[in-house]
Amino acid sequence: MTLSIIDWLIMLVYLIFVLGIGFALKRYMRTSNDFFLAGRSIPAWVCGLAFLSANLGAQEVIGMGASGAKYGINTSHFYWIGAVPAMIFVGIFMMPFYYGSRARSVPEYLRLRFDEKTRAVNAFSFAIMTVLSSGISMYAMALLIQTLGLFHGIIPDQYIFHVSVFLSAIIVLAYIFLGGLSSAIYNEVLQFFLIVAGFAPLVWIGLRNVGGWQGIKQSLPAAMTHSWQGMAHANTNSLGVEWIGLTMGLGFVLSFGYWCTDFLVIQRAMAADSEISARRVPLIAAVPKMFFPFLVILPGLIAVSLPSATAQLTTTPALSATTAPGIAGTGVAAAEAHPHGIVPLKINPFNGRPDVDSKGQPVYNYDLAIPTLLLHYFPTGILGLGLTALLASFMSGMAGNVTAFNTVWTYDIYQAHINKSATDEHYLWMGRMATIGGVLLSVAAAYAATSFNNIMDALQLVFSFVNAPLFATFLLGMFWKRTTGHAAFAGLLSGTSAALLHHGLTLPADAAPGIHGGWIAVLHNYSSDMAQNFWTAIFAFSVNLIVTAAVSLVTKPRDAEELVGLVYSLTPKPVEHHLEWYQKPSTLAFGVLAVLVILNLVFA
Repeated sequence: MTLSIIDWLIMLVYLIFVLGIGFALKRYMRTSNDFFLAGRSIPAWVCGLAFLSANLGAQEVIGMGASGAKYGINTSHFYWIGAVPAMIFVGIFMMPFYYGSRARSVPEYLRLRFDEKTRAVNAFSFAIMTVLSSGISMYAMALLIQTLGLFHGIIPDQYIFHVSVFLSAIIVLAYIFLGGLSSAIYNEVLQFFLIVAGFAPLVWIGLRNVGGWQGIKQSLPAAMTHSWQGMAHANTNSLGVEWIGLTMGLGFVLSFGYWCTDFLVIQRAMAADSEISARRVPLIAAVPKMFFPFLVILPGLIAVSLPSATAQLTTTPALSATTAPGIAGTGVAAAEAHPHGIVPLKINPFNGRPDVDSKGQPVYNYDLAIPTLLLHYFPTGILGLGLTALLASFMSGMAGNVTAFNTVWTYDIYQAHINKSATDEHYLWMGRMATIGGVLLSVAAAYAATSFNNIMDALQLVFSFVNAPLFATFLLGMFWKRTTGHAAFAGLLSGTSAALLHHGLTLPADAAPGIHGGWIAVLHNYSSDMAQNFWTAIFAFSVNLIVTAAVSLVTKPRDAEELVGLVYSLTPKPVEHHLEWYQKPSTLAFGVLAVLVILNLVFA
């Protein structure tokens, strides 16, 4: 692909701003609190956009676009039942615990509520999860750069993927190393506006060309254009999961497990300047979150709605079989790779050949649905803005995970178990070293992500192992004062083991045993990777809940006075009498819920 000077300038200006924010904030990083928690001094609206943008990485922009192309409007469930209700819950009920306890991280809250060993289990598992998530964003960014041929003619084609991985790692490392969490938060706000500016024109142009929503409904099967129809059985909807698996696996376990316990997003709310602001942060973020399906899912639907004949006439040369780096010689043009649109085949980045499934059939690369659509529609200048929006999403996802990793490593692993009595200056230094280590581990994880053709499948698999069992621990710990530290520890281990066992005994359709499951034996097949993920989460949560409750009944609980501020029934309720009715978090929560119900009814 040949970009104009305008396109290159737009991307260059963005990168200068990203690094400039890091340099500008470096002089304020005097203590570990400044570096890891931004001094708890950032306004609610800034934290709210950062709270949302921390989740606007590759999994949101590329992953949701990919899921839209693969599963259809059913992907909206990741927002309307799989995010917003949990965001409301964390704002109303859980932020008073996090902020009021003055815990510096989610694992540290577990230490305050339970004990050190429970904190250690969560700290290590969360550190692994953040590295994997950051690596997935890094992989998606490198794949995009390779497929679009941004460095074609500058770097040998066989090295573009590898150079892109390390280049993105260096950029993220630079501004996090310099400005810590503050740098990540302000960059995330910038990235939020870039993503909106880059994708809104894409949706508008795309809808005009496919005949609007009605044109999409006429082009695609009904299962892909209705969010609730066909949910009675797994084989009557594109997601491959029935309503019980959807509501329990996604709507409850994975959703609440992520938004209520994942330090990546909680860290943004904890940086707010007051407890009231911290409670508003998830609620402020929930408002734009409700409407993001129209920015990131619709492009995926548009990409598979384009008629094949039209696509063949308007194939972008950069993605054709004859010119795209890494795809040359495959004999498959991008426009011919999908029977209903322009989604290309999945190309192995190491040998440049199309991947095939267990039956020898070619695999479509749904992760390229949005990049392909950008090239299909955007002219010079606007294309540069669209590509910058994609780059911003990758940077956001990588930086969010790295800042969460360096905090948990420094406070919950290094300080807790390796060096307990060092100076604050030393912990600040260790945080910067952890930033380097986290980025290097993310590079390794980027290569592990190459076996998935939809990064959302990979991310939900990671969440089902870590967040799903953890949510059961939090639910009992916050709302049942009888829960004990021994029980929480046993429950976390049992829940994670149940997830491993379920994954090892089940396999999605058309997948080979291995990283997708079935590595012990195949006792059950699911219709899709996502269905398997939902049920893995349900098993992990259920086993943790049962084991934690059972062990709590036979072990001694802590005295009630030790749990003030850590358990709901023993914690003073937030003071709101000085606020007007429209300023109260509960008012905003009810308004968000009302709009949410309307959206579900409109697209049912």
